[in-house]
Amino acid sequence: MTTQKIIDFIAHNQPATPCLILDLDVVQENYEHLNAALPTAEIFYAVKANPDPQVLKRLSSLGSRFDTASVAEIKMAFAAGASADQISFGNTIKKESDIATAFDLGIRLFAVDCLEEVEKVARAAPGSAVFCRILTDGEGAEWPLSRKFGCVSEMAVSVLSHAHALGLTAAGVSFHVGSQQCDLTAWNRAILEARSIFAGMEEQGVRLTLLNMGGGFPTRYLKDVPTSAQYGEAIWSALTEHFGNDVPRLIIEPGRGMVGNAGVIRSEVVLVSKKADNDNVRWVYLDIGKFGGLAETMDEAIRYRLRTDKDGDDHSACIVAGPTCDSADVLYEKNHYPLPVTLKCGDEVLIEGTGAYTTTYSAVAFNGFEPLRAHVI
Repeated sequence: MTTQKIIDFIAHNQPATPCLILDLDVVQENYEHLNAALPTAEIFYAVKANPDPQVLKRLSSLGSRFDTASVAEIKMAFAAGASADQISFGNTIKKESDIATAFDLGIRLFAVDCLEEVEKVARAAPGSAVFCRILTDGEGAEWPLSRKFGCVSEMAVSVLSHAHALGLTAAGVSFHVGSQQCDLTAWNRAILEARSIFAGMEEQGVRLTLLNMGGGFPTRYLKDVPTSAQYGEAIWSALTEHFGNDVPRLIIEPGRGMVGNAGVIRSEVVLVSKKADNDNVRWVYLDIGKFGGLAETMDEAIRYRLRTDKDGDDHSACIVAGPTCDSADVLYEKNHYPLPVTLKCGDEVLIEGTGAYTTTYSAVAFNGFEPLRAHVI
C-alpha cells in the first residue's frame, strides 16, 4: 500500500525511476499482527522475500528468526543480529560444501526431502536436526509451488527414519501451502497429512517434535485477503483438531505476507502506442518489467495494483509491458489492464504491493538496465 510516509518520501526526494520504496513501519505492523495471531508459533522470516539489511535488522529487533536458502542468506541473518539457533537452512537442495559451511557457522536445523539429502546432512553436519518437507497441492494459491520441493507423505516416513538411523535428530515435518494462499482451509489439509507422518514415526519408536507450517500468508494486490487473525484462527483450529492437546513446536515462515504490502515501486511510462490504427487496445510500456523485478507477473499470476495521478479519468483496456528488447517482457496481455485513456509518456505509475520478490528477482544488467534500486524508509 502507498502509505503517507511513502507519498512524502516521493514528493520530497523525487527518486529516479524505477525504484522500490519500502516502509519499515508496515513491516513491523505485519510482524506484530502475525505474532499476535499465532503466538505459539516461532516466526522464521523467509529472507529470500526481501533481504534488505534494514528489513532484517528491524525484524531481528522484534524477535524474528530467519529461514534461509543459502550460506549468503545465513550470513545476512547473522549481520542483522540473529544467533545460529535462530536460523534454519530451509532449502531442500543444498551443496554438501554449503551444508558443511553452515554447520561450521553453528546452524543445526536443516530441511530435507529425500534420502540423498539426509545422507549429505549426516556427513557434513553430524548430529544436526532435520525436518522433512512434504508435497502439497497448492490449491487456492495465486502463486502455487511446483513439485520441485517436498516428497509424498509415505516417503517422508522413510526419509525421517533414515535420518534417525544416521544419528541425526528426526525433528519433524514441514510443508508450504503455496504462495499468496487465500484459502483458509489449505493449512487444515496439510496439517492432517503431517499428523499422519507423526503417527507413522511413533510406530517406529521415534517421536517428532516440530511442525514447520511454512509460508503462504498473502499480501493485498487487487483483491482483499483474509486478516492475520483469520489465518491464526483457522490454523489453530486445524492444529487442535488433528493434534489435540499435544501440539508440537510450531514454526511459520512468512515472506510475502511480511513485506509485500510495505513496498511500492515508482515507475514511469516510457511509451503508449497501438499496433494498428483501428486497434482498441493500447500498449503501455513502463520502465520496469519482468526482468527488472516483476518476474511474478509470469503467466499473470500476480496482478499488481497500478496507480496514477489520472485514475479519475476514463479508463480503457491496455496491454502492459516492460522496456527490454525481449518479447517475453510483457506483464499483462491475456487479461487486459484498465488504465486511464489520458496516460502518456513520462507519467508516474505506482505499483503497489511490491515489497516482496522484486529486488531479489531484478536481473543484473539485463539489456544494460541496472538492478532495481531500493529506498528503505
